[in-house]
Amino acid sequence: MGLSRLLRPAQGRHAVDEVVEPAARELAADEREPVEPPETPVSPRRLRAVPPPAPAPASQGVTTADVIALANQKGGVAKTTTTLNLGVALGELGHRVLIVDLDPQGNLTMSQGMNPDAIERSMFDVLVHRVPITDVIHRVEVDIAVASIDLAGAELALSALIGRERALEKALVEIRDRYDYVLLDTPPSLGLLTINAFVAANGVIVPVQCEYLSLRGLVQLENTLSMVRENLNPDVRVQGIVPTMYDGRTLHAREAIEILEEHFGDLVYETRIRKTVRYAEAPVKGSSVLRYDPTGPAAQAYRDLAKEVLDGAQAREHA
Repeated sequence: MGLSRLLRPAQGRHAVDEVVEPAARELAADEREPVEPPETPVSPRRLRAVPPPAPAPASQGVTTADVIALANQKGGVAKTTTTLNLGVALGELGHRVLIVDLDPQGNLTMSQGMNPDAIERSMFDVLVHRVPITDVIHRVEVDIAVASIDLAGAELALSALIGRERALEKALVEIRDRYDYVLLDTPPSLGLLTINAFVAANGVIVPVQCEYLSLRGLVQLENTLSMVRENLNPDVRVQGIVPTMYDGRTLHAREAIEILEEHFGDLVYETRIRKTVRYAEAPVKGSSVLRYDPTGPAAQAYRDLAKEVLDGAQAREHA
């Protein structure tokens, strides 16, 4: 099937009828794909609790964080890379940022030089045992709420709880006045952890690899968002699409960009996250690419993306 037949303009849930399999219509569908860890193992590091950031002074007024979920049920599309580096770029611009690792693989946690096996409390305890989220926040390049392998059992544990889809939303209440942006790194599935992220979020940023299979996942994601809007969070919508792993030398990648822009218009960010080994090297050092190679084009790409995200937020405020 050619790329030109892949997508139709997004005009409600009926636009995806010919593409989404029946199993993908269930909120708990789990299409998890493993994401390979960095080639060099991160050395174990015992975590120490750090004080959470203080609330904004009263003279500055009350600030409510903009909560953004980064999601795509297809693995390996740079969700974790984008969550970390976008968060650090927003921090460079003076914003208070929290990144939240909701993936049981713990790649976001590892990307900041921490060993998930050494973590005593993680987002599992926050979601299932109602531990305050401040107990699992650690300060590295930005604040990060860490994950461990325990999260793999979170969906099963949450399934027996009343209000299971709102566990993350409730957990974020106590810290939303302490940050300007909260970025949620979701697992590669449309299961209960991702649904929690959609319920808690104001918007969704979708990293999309410039190839056929990743484009196909977009319509499945929008179908799930439609159901979340109808039943749980009427305000959540895709606020931006980030083309990742872009190689302008290939016709396939250029055609994918054209299709995205044709069907999603201004939702597609102008920034292209190009293929480079820097994104693989930085996590091995426990660092964002902005710290690992601060003057390189990879770091500049995420600085450009951060400005686009901020411009979009300002446009919504004045709309």
